[in-house]
Amino acid sequence: MKVISAALSILLSLCLLTIGGCQTVPPSNSNVIHLTLWHAVNPPANRDVFQKLVDRFNQTHPDIQVESLYAGQLDQQLPKVLTAVAGNVAPDILFFYPQITGQFVELGAIRPLEEWLDKSPLKSEIVPNCFGEMQLDGHIWSVPLFAGNIALFYRPDLFKAAGITELPQTWEQLREVAKKLTIDRNGDQRPDQYGLLMPLGKGEWTVSIWFPFLFSSDGTLVKDNRANLVNDSAIAALQFWQNLIKDGSTKFSAPERGYEEDDFIAGRVAMQLTGPWTFIMKSQVDFDVMPIPTNIHPATVLASGNMFIMKTTTEREQAAWKFLEYVISEPFQTEWSIGSGFLPVNIKSAQSPTYQEYLKNKPVMKVFLDQMSVSGSRPVIPQYSRLSNSIGRAIEATMMGASPEAALKQAQTNLDLMLN
Repeated sequence: MKVISAALSILLSLCLLTIGGCQTVPPSNSNVIHLTLWHAVNPPANRDVFQKLVDRFNQTHPDIQVESLYAGQLDQQLPKVLTAVAGNVAPDILFFYPQITGQFVELGAIRPLEEWLDKSPLKSEIVPNCFGEMQLDGHIWSVPLFAGNIALFYRPDLFKAAGITELPQTWEQLREVAKKLTIDRNGDQRPDQYGLLMPLGKGEWTVSIWFPFLFSSDGTLVKDNRANLVNDSAIAALQFWQNLIKDGSTKFSAPERGYEEDDFIAGRVAMQLTGPWTFIMKSQVDFDVMPIPTNIHPATVLASGNMFIMKTTTEREQAAWKFLEYVISEPFQTEWSIGSGFLPVNIKSAQSPTYQEYLKNKPVMKVFLDQMSVSGSRPVIPQYSRLSNSIGRAIEATMMGASPEAALKQAQTNLDLMLN
């Protein structure tokens, strides 16, 4: 045990040396507060937009200088972030997905923000549905850099060729449309075109794409702050996915790559569930976007990225808050949203003449913007990663033919064993 402990100590020391080596030593000017921001903004064009806005903050705030560092994609960042927290060398500001909030709170790594946000006029300008991913246990822990949600992309040319003149509004209509769009052109008993791409796998992408169907069934996976996977709404959402598969109208993506657009662009599928960040938006293919057809009521899932203030000193935390106020302000959100293709989190930004003019040139964005009012949040709880893994396994098992109820019961059992 002593050898293992010593080895772990050496590994932690090496990690901290690596992180420390990446930090830039700020100039020795006691009147200027130098802050470090770690982010995962991608693709590079979006990083350029973000950096331009960071530079503007630095120009207008000579007493606060923010150094913005691309730290890799979020799945690559987590070990680095946790090591930095353990070694007390975390950045001042961190961009991360909000489902990590519970883990950061348990570590005591982040600063609650309501003391500042409650006093700020900007609080009333944040899109209300964003608060679901900002809050935990009565505190506000982050503010959103951007928002997005999932909608249904479709190929109007393929709809027309199949004789479909009306878009599906309900789950059953979606099933019928998907069947009509599934076509075997060469008579080999295998479709050359499928109605819908189905994300194969148990990872977070598959889980996220499934959540709108859970929410549309008026469902949740958490009750009294505990995971509750076995319920009628979850069963209904899984059963619907299984029905689509049994109909033969869905094409599985490559494992854990349900976000790839190749099949849609090539016309091998006529519909795909994804968000405004997709490459489809920049492609030359004929496409349009519709809200996700409903079961009980319209619903989708929020897909956002949030900014956290890491615990440091009162002076540095207050300086970091000034930057976060800038991020959620109307001028930042308008320029950032138009430049990046994400949705603005500031209501005034979405209503601004500049953004409304942008919508005229990209009318499909209005579908996502309108869906913000029905966007639910994935749970923000300390055990989210385990919950996601468990429900992901249940989704995958159902897609492979298991009973939805049996798959959920097994997932609940496995989750309870992990948590207990």
